[in-house]
Amino acid sequence: MEAPKAPAEPSWPGVLRTKEFKEKIKSAKVLCVGAGGIGCELLKTLVCTGFRNIEVIDLDTIETSNLNRQFLFRKHHVGQSKANTAAAVVQGFCPGASITPYHANVKEGRFDVDFFRRFDLVLNGLDNLEARRHVNRLCLAAERPLVESGTAGYLGQVTVHIKGRTECFECSAKPAPKTYPICTLRNTPDKPIHTIVWAKDLLFNRLFGAPDAVSDLDDQAAREGGQPGKQEEGDKEGGEGKEGAAEAGEQSEEARAAAASAAAAAAQAEDPSFFLRRDGEPALEYAARVFGRVYTTDIQRLAEVKELWEKRPPPRALHLDQLLPPAERAALQAALDKAAEAGAGAGASACKLLGLSNASQKWTPGQNAAVLLLATALYHTVRPSEVGSAAFDKDDLLAVEFVTAASNLRSSCYGIPEQSLFDAKGMAGNIIHAIATTNAVVSGLIVTEALKILAGCLGSLRNTFLYEVPVDRRLVVPATAWEPRPSCMVCGKTQLTLRINTKTTPLSGLVGAVIKKRLAVNSPNLMCGGFLYEEGEGLEEDEEAAYAALLPRPLRDLPGGGLGHGAILTVQDQSQHWGVDVIIAHTEDLSPDDAPEGFILEGALPTASAPAPPEQDGGKQQQQEAPSAAAKRKAAAAVAEDAAGVLHITDSDDDDDEQEGKEEEGQQQQQQQQQGAGTSVAAGAAAATANDSRKRPLDEDGDGDGAAAGGGGGGGGGEERGAKRAKAETAPAPAEDKDGCIVIDDDEDD
Repeated sequence: MEAPKAPAEPSWPGVLRTKEFKEKIKSAKVLCVGAGGIGCELLKTLVCTGFRNIEVIDLDTIETSNLNRQFLFRKHHVGQSKANTAAAVVQGFCPGASITPYHANVKEGRFDVDFFRRFDLVLNGLDNLEARRHVNRLCLAAERPLVESGTAGYLGQVTVHIKGRTECFECSAKPAPKTYPICTLRNTPDKPIHTIVWAKDLLFNRLFGAPDAVSDLDDQAAREGGQPGKQEEGDKEGGEGKEGAAEAGEQSEEARAAAASAAAAAAQAEDPSFFLRRDGEPALEYAARVFGRVYTTDIQRLAEVKELWEKRPPPRALHLDQLLPPAERAALQAALDKAAEAGAGAGASACKLLGLSNASQKWTPGQNAAVLLLATALYHTVRPSEVGSAAFDKDDLLAVEFVTAASNLRSSCYGIPEQSLFDAKGMAGNIIHAIATTNAVVSGLIVTEALKILAGCLGSLRNTFLYEVPVDRRLVVPATAWEPRPSCMVCGKTQLTLRINTKTTPLSGLVGAVIKKRLAVNSPNLMCGGFLYEEGEGLEEDEEAAYAALLPRPLRDLPGGGLGHGAILTVQDQSQHWGVDVIIAHTEDLSPDDAPEGFILEGALPTASAPAPPEQDGGKQQQQEAPSAAAKRKAAAAVAEDAAGVLHITDSDDDDDEQEGKEEEGQQQQQQQQQGAGTSVAAGAAAATANDSRKRPLDEDGDGDGAAAGGGGGGGGGEERGAKRAKAETAPAPAEDKDGCIVIDDDEDD
């Protein structure tokens, strides 16, 4: 007896015309995570499509820089909750919609698996990797479909994740936030991003932050200082055989000697008390004294460490008297007095006082020196209460001015190209400058895939990518959703290998840098033999104190035999209903270049890999969707409507010869971007946009506001860091049929 056949899927997009489906849209419960760039457009598109039951979560508040693209917000909304404001504005033009906002972090305990099970659809518009991983794991545990998205300038992507049918968000590698060896930042920078990170995370914090504050760079410096045998840039590989080992040993000895000399010089210059303002010291004199130490004395000391400059010119010290003659120094005092009389406060700006109004114009060395001195003095004159507790904020104009000037002066010392205020702000704040139309297009694609899921048309699901340079004569390229990967550490069964120095790394380093930061665990529960460590709700005070006492202890000295070489550590997070086994591999010779974070996480963890070369005829090739006759015809217009009232979006074929050249280039670039759902569109499509970009991309080593995201917190603004977690691969030549095209259906009023 034959098994009953599965019911056929509804016809897409014909199902959109049915009254039953329109009622289903009205009753569907939708969760939107993020109310920033993508989130604002998404809420608008959802209610215009007919959705009426929506809940939105966002931790962020509205900033002035959001207003150029997040059109639900106005100037009087600055400082208010994004989620609350977006919900109120949308309900203002769609009173029939029920929109419940949460001004909160999506990682809070109340947003658990049971909370996610209440919804039919989960739509992400996040700007960081950590929160996106958290939502992905909760959707898997709750068995709810997730539609992911991100944008970066003209680039964007929308991916669909359904448990058991498509890959999850973490099936493929996501670019981790870029870190830099502390020795490079302190001694041998060679890129603009190096000097910007130095100015933001070292000098700014040293002058205006808490005196006892410890940054990521301080943690890294302590870690590198505590591990003998650290290798510098000249010793990236150990070599093969005895000869390679001997060469590596010689390089390592030279590198260690250079590092020791540089450390000795830096130790004299890193006296924290020097950077404190003395009693009765005028603000500008204090700023000049800091300038002399940082750009004259310290640079001269570094230049004397000959081992560092065998392959590159030594840095050149700057002298304030040469950059700012006495007359110009007097003008700075007048500008400072003017700001003090006006009571500028938080609105103080060194650039305004100096008449530097063009944010895209690079400053001269003298102007950089003037901005640095005046910005430093302004903090102590009009914002004295913040000195000792300030933290860098990309929306704080005075902080950005200080970092830009400090970075450019250091770049002058090392022969590195200076940056404009606009570019420096983007690099310091990890910003990928957003474009509102990209957010709008992506929000439409999110809703299109959500409608397919709601209709049960799972065979029509597509992962869709937006490009600045056409690929196969298309700027919008759909691809069939990818299947789950058995090696995924989240939705598959896998083990990870952690290479780390168990003698010097404390448990706090493992929990903070590896478990929470790299694995995005919210409430860790660690077990290995007789060792147990827990965090989260429900612990007694004595338990919390006992676990806290374990944090400073090295891994190998922990109870139950310690976490030594070969130990298998079970990591669980009950709030995410997720866990993984981590095999510990004790390694002492991790170089700061190969492991700037102090460890290497590898094994079954997905890593970005080079694309396989295309096979010859007869080989196994990725099956492509055959283009229809409509795709082969030249488009007479950018938008054409068929008999069913469906709009098909295509790009223009005005110049076939030029377009064929771009198409061939786009195909090659698209092949280079293959492998990996969720690979960053910003990074993966960099080759396709570097030559033709209408805006200069960020430094190749500088992460976008990414990317991050993400990563960190559960905020919105998916056009920023979220774009760095995008996915790019060689898409099959898409059919311009009812499944593969971008569909905009006209709405019928009930």
